[in-house]
Amino acid sequence: MSIILTDIEGTTGSIAFVKNVLFPYARERIPAYLAENADEPQVATLIRDAARDAGMETLSWEEAATVFLAWMDADLKVTTLKTLQGMIWESGYRDGVLRGHVYDDAAEGLARWHEAGHKIYVYSSGSIAAQRLLFAFSDHGDLSGLFSGYFDTTIGLKNDPDSYRRIAPRIGAAPADIIFLSDSAGEIAAAHTAGLRTVWMVRSDTPPQDGPSPTCDAQARTFDEIDPDATGA
Repeated sequence: MSIILTDIEGTTGSIAFVKNVLFPYARERIPAYLAENADEPQVATLIRDAARDAGMETLSWEEAATVFLAWMDADLKVTTLKTLQGMIWESGYRDGVLRGHVYDDAAEGLARWHEAGHKIYVYSSGSIAAQRLLFAFSDHGDLSGLFSGYFDTTIGLKNDPDSYRRIAPRIGAAPADIIFLSDSAGEIAAAHTAGLRTVWMVRSDTPPQDGPSPTCDAQARTFDEIDPDATGA
């Protein structure tokens, strides 16, 4: 039975939610969050890791805030930044201020595939913690029970075929048994190179990402158009 590996932005939910809601929410709160929690072990470790990533020996919390904000402005996929964002978003989700956006067809499709026995995994540039929160506190309720696991950039960049080669044994499946869903041409090309079956999501509210059409097994506008049980993707 096919295993589903899905992207989030532009695939299960709107890019606009991440761009217009989550990112501004985190950006506004980064300085205060670091100031209030700099002595907490997890945050102190994060600041040390940020110094390493920035090529510096040490960073004060003020300097770290500047670095994190600069990374956000440059849209860099730095793991320490993604971890910090996830920590800030958690408070917003738990306070009821944030609700993760999931397309209606995605919520229905994920539930349908789960009920049919397909294992479903997530691979996103957002931290695993942020992924869990988005689905646990979604606008369709708690969807976290639909997923068997999560992957983020700690396993590798999403445009690198080796990342998908690492994911396959973690899942315990041959690459050809995994169907990867994404709106990103670069990610689809990388997954296809690694031997995964690929579905390029081209949603009406999301322009195709990362350039020309990639080599893929199928294209879909909604999850309703995807049949994991079919011979092709």
